[in-house]
Amino acid sequence: MTAVSIRHLHKSFGKQAVLHDISTQVQPGDVVGVIGKNGSGKTTLLETILGFSPLSSGDATIFGEDCRGMSAATKSRIGFVPQQDELLPTLSGRRQLALTGSFYPRWDDALIDRLAREWEVPLDRRVQVLSGGERQKLSTLMALGNRPDLLVLDEPVSSLDPLARRRFLQQLLEIAGDESRAVIFSTHIVSDLERVANRIWIVKDGRLVWDGDLDALKTSVRRLHVFARRRLPLTLDFPGTISARQAVDGLNATVVVRDLDEAQLQRAAAELDARIESEGLGLEDIFLEIHG
Repeated sequence: MTAVSIRHLHKSFGKQAVLHDISTQVQPGDVVGVIGKNGSGKTTLLETILGFSPLSSGDATIFGEDCRGMSAATKSRIGFVPQQDELLPTLSGRRQLALTGSFYPRWDDALIDRLAREWEVPLDRRVQVLSGGERQKLSTLMALGNRPDLLVLDEPVSSLDPLARRRFLQQLLEIAGDESRAVIFSTHIVSDLERVANRIWIVKDGRLVWDGDLDALKTSVRRLHVFARRRLPLTLDFPGTISARQAVDGLNATVVVRDLDEAQLQRAAAELDARIESEGLGLEDIFLEIHG
């Protein structure tokens, strides 16, 4: 069964439109990386999918149930790590986990104990004295204890040091290795997504401007270096242009394009009387070019 299905989702706060006509699906086995600038709508999208914030129009379902009225059985299949944790400050980490676990019939104490040791989470200390990174780890443990079929993480590693982030991502890969589980992982640390995600959502101004395979995205987007024998036009009109920058001398330019095939590239070179070199880009460079 499809884990998440979204059709023509719109979300507004009053007269302010935040999400525009988003349609996509998440299947079991998918690890979806969500990237976008601050304010692009990433958190709103995740909260709307999960039913925390009502959608304005369209549809969103989780395991076939409408996100606006999920049953307790479906909710028990979801693990969520919010951007801002909702921990109870006066409880110790251990009591916080015990409280959360009491709501789930299949809570995995052995898994939580192992991860707490590996991540060095001080479970006997009160939440109010934990560091930001320790709170994030504890919040993640709370999301993993029920062995969710859908794991949604909103900026879960922003307060972790590089070593802790690496350990977390290794564990995420282990969790995602279960083909029956789906993961949606939002982060501003783009390099982390390249380690764990097989699909990418790029959110820009409330729109899903890329939804697909990570490798396909890297193949699709190229940076072209143009070396012309005569002055270039002021506007370079390549098919699928994402961004274009021209040198002061008018003979050289850099153009980032999407889905430009070899025949189109050769035609452009002939029309411009130029030599064009093509360069592949990593996810971070693609993200920066799209949000230029």
